[in-house]
Amino acid sequence: MRILLFILFLASGTVQAQYDDFKIDALLSPKYQGVTITVGGEGADIPGFTNKAIQLAVNALPLEGGVVKLNDGIFLLKDAVHLRSNVNLVGSGASTVLKRGKGFASRLVDDADIAELKLVVEDPSGFEPGMSVQIWDEPQSSCWNVSSGTITDIKENLLYIDSYLVRDYRADKGGWVSNAGSGISIKDAENVVVSNFVIDGNRANHERVDGCNGGGVAIFKSKQITIDHIHVKDFNGEGITWQITENVTIQNCEIEGCANMGMHPGTGSPKSRILNNNSHHNDVDGMFICWRVHHSVVRGNQFHHNGRHGICTGHKDSDVVFEENHIFENGSDGVNLRGENSRNSPHRNTFSNNIIENNGQSGEGYGFSVYSTPQELIIKDNTIRDTDRGTQKAGIFLQGDVPEVTLKGNRMSGHELGDVIEQ
Repeated sequence: MRILLFILFLASGTVQAQYDDFKIDALLSPKYQGVTITVGGEGADIPGFTNKAIQLAVNALPLEGGVVKLNDGIFLLKDAVHLRSNVNLVGSGASTVLKRGKGFASRLVDDADIAELKLVVEDPSGFEPGMSVQIWDEPQSSCWNVSSGTITDIKENLLYIDSYLVRDYRADKGGWVSNAGSGISIKDAENVVVSNFVIDGNRANHERVDGCNGGGVAIFKSKQITIDHIHVKDFNGEGITWQITENVTIQNCEIEGCANMGMHPGTGSPKSRILNNNSHHNDVDGMFICWRVHHSVVRGNQFHHNGRHGICTGHKDSDVVFEENHIFENGSDGVNLRGENSRNSPHRNTFSNNIIENNGQSGEGYGFSVYSTPQELIIKDNTIRDTDRGTQKAGIFLQGDVPEVTLKGNRMSGHELGDVIEQ
């Protein structure tokens, strides 16, 4: 253990004297429980204000886990903070800010092939070891076709990375490398808590982050994860994304000004709990529920002033309860059930006691729009209204082949085309 920590210190690239006060003996004691390591400032165990300083603390915790406590200050991120099982990352509130650094990108000179760990770039000047990267070309530029990793070394214009490429990227078909990356990354982990700080995506000066590979907070192949009182703002991508997960809780968070969705649960993520969040002024949806998010609850949230829908749900997103949410003044629909065939529609979902009002701010929209063919869709006891704005054209729009929907106890008013319309 001592050797590993010593190697870790050397790899950090910081003068060893900076860590003279680091309480390493306590961490090495096998009987020591409840370890807390503080980061940021002269009085901290690790005084730096970078992702490397935070990562050093995470890696130094014993296998049983512990707490990394971030003090007041702005922490510059050139790579995500990568969390592992049984680690709690806790800030000091709005005064703790994790901010992504300046973006940079270069064309590929040579093709970068699947399972390679190197990239030949036209301009290496903006890259450095320890920096995150994303790799794509024109035919493969989104979601799981994009590769991501961290630079381990640079030799002239050759970048070495730590993760195998997932596709073949052609230099002659618009192959690019950028230093885009997440704020917090949780992968192949369980029992993690992230709480009480701000993630500033530095959107105007940072490259775009693909939503299936990253976000302000990005969770992959993990379970028993809680994200609490995190404020994600101005991220050039998605605010909080979780894919291939189980038992993820997102609560008391604010997500604003992101270039894609505010929240994106998807790719088979049952038992999600989305509670008391405020997702607003994001370029696309307040929340995009994507592909097999089931047996979940969405309660007490605000989704407003987003560029498209407040909530969009679709492919096998079934057995979800949506209750006590306020969904208002989004660009198109308040709630959109996007087009899916009868086998893949979002079945057995219940919307109750929500307020859905004044959506369609980009021209027109509906309170609810149902373009799929869901079984056992229940919409009950909601307030669905247009308060003289004239943009929310109907309370509920049902496409012609939608099965019978249970409508009960809803209070609807002010819609130009009627409260419930079918086409």
